Amino acid sequence: MKGHLRKRGERSWAIVIELDRDPVTGKRRQKWHTVQGTKKKAEGELARLLNDVATGGYVEPAKMTVAEYLKMWLEDYAMPKVSAKTYERYVQIVNNGLAPILGPVLLPKLSPLQIQSCYSAALASGRKDGREGGLSAQTVLHHHRVLHEALRQAVKWQLLARNPADAVEPPRPRRMEMRALTETETVWLLEAAEGTRLYLPILLAVTTGMRRGEILALRWRDVDLGGGRLSISQSLEETRGVLRFKQPKTAKGRRMITLPPITTEALAAHHAAQAKQKEMLGEGYGQFDLVLAREDGSIWKPESFTALYFSFVRRIGLKVRFHDLRHTHASQLLRAGISPKVVSERLGHSTVGITLDVYSHVLPGMQEEAATKVEAALRKAMEQRPTKLA
Repeated sequence: MKGHLRKRGERSWAIVIELDRDPVTGKRRQKWHTVQGTKKKAEGELARLLNDVATGGYVEPAKMTVAEYLKMWLEDYAMPKVSAKTYERYVQIVNNGLAPILGPVLLPKLSPLQIQSCYSAALASGRKDGREGGLSAQTVLHHHRVLHEALRQAVKWQLLARNPADAVEPPRPRRMEMRALTETETVWLLEAAEGTRLYLPILLAVTTGMRRGEILALRWRDVDLGGGRLSISQSLEETRGVLRFKQPKTAKGRRMITLPPITTEALAAHHAAQAKQKEMLGEGYGQFDLVLAREDGSIWKPESFTALYFSFVRRIGLKVRFHDLRHTHASQLLRAGISPKVVSERLGHSTVGITLDVYSHVLPGMQEEAATKVEAALRKAMEQRPTKLA
C-alpha cells in the first residue's frame, strides 16, 4: 500500500491513501484525509493510516454525519437493548446535548478536541429549559457515557477505526450526598405518615430497601404474610405517561426479602382493609393484584406517588427524597453490624462491591468499632491467659 501528502493550505495537508483496485471494475481507488497542523503531524498521520491499511484496521472515510449515525445507533442498537425509560433518556441526551453541537461533523472527522469542546459548552451554557447556565457535571458525564457507547459500536460496525471518546476526559462530578435518616428520624417520619396512604410505602422502604418502582409493582402473590417475607419479581416504569411492568435488570434484582414483624403486621392490616374496599366496588375494582394500588385498584403512577410524597415531606418540614429511605435502610443495617453481603442481597445489588462502594461513608465508623472490639478481645485474653498453654 502507498500513500503521500499534498499541501492544501498554510497549515492544511491532504493525505492520499492508495488502496487495492476495485475487484469488479479494476479502477484505481484513492482515499483522501485532511489534517490540520504541521507537516510532521501530517506525516505521522500518514504513517498511522498506512499501518492501519497493512494490519486490517483501516476504515474508509464515510459521508455519514454524527447526527445521522447517532439516529441510526438509537434505532438499531439502543432501542432493542435497553428499557423504554433508558431509551427515552438516550434520545433526550442525543437530541438536546450531542446532536446540536456535534451533529454536523462527519463521523470519521470527529476528534477528541471537538468532543471535549462539546462538554465544555454543555457545562457553561447547556441548559435547554429556558433558564441560563450550564448542565451539572453529572449530567455531562451521562452525555459522555452515551456518546462513548455509541462510538464504541461504530468501531464494531467498522465505521470508525478507533473511538475518539477514549481520549476525552469527562467531568468528574462530586459524589451526591446521600441523606440517611437516623433511627429517631425514621420513627418520627413513620409517626407523621401514620393514617395516610404513604405510611405503608414509607415503611416498606425503610425496612426493606425496596425502590419506588418495586414497591408500586408489588403484588399480593409476591407477599408471604405467614412466612414474613416478600419477593421482588417486577418493577413499575412510567415513560411519557405510559405505564409498564418490567423485569429486574439483573438476576440479583429478583430477590426474596425477610420482613420485620412491624412490616408484616402493617401489610396484614392493609390487606384486610383493601379486601373490604374490593368487596364494596366489586367488578369495578382493578384486577392488578397490587399491594399499593389506588382506591379503585388501578395502578398508582410513579409521578403521582412522588408528587404526593414531596408534598407530604414539605408539609412536615423534612428534606429527604423517597430514594433516600432505601439508603436509610442500608446505612442502619451496616451501622448495626449486619454483613455487607446481606445488605447487598436485600438491596438487589449485582455485587457486594457496589454496596461497599456506595456506602463507603458508613464504613469508617465500623472500622473503628471493629478495631475497638479486637483490642478488647485481645486484652481480655491477655489478662486471663494461663501460665502454660493447655
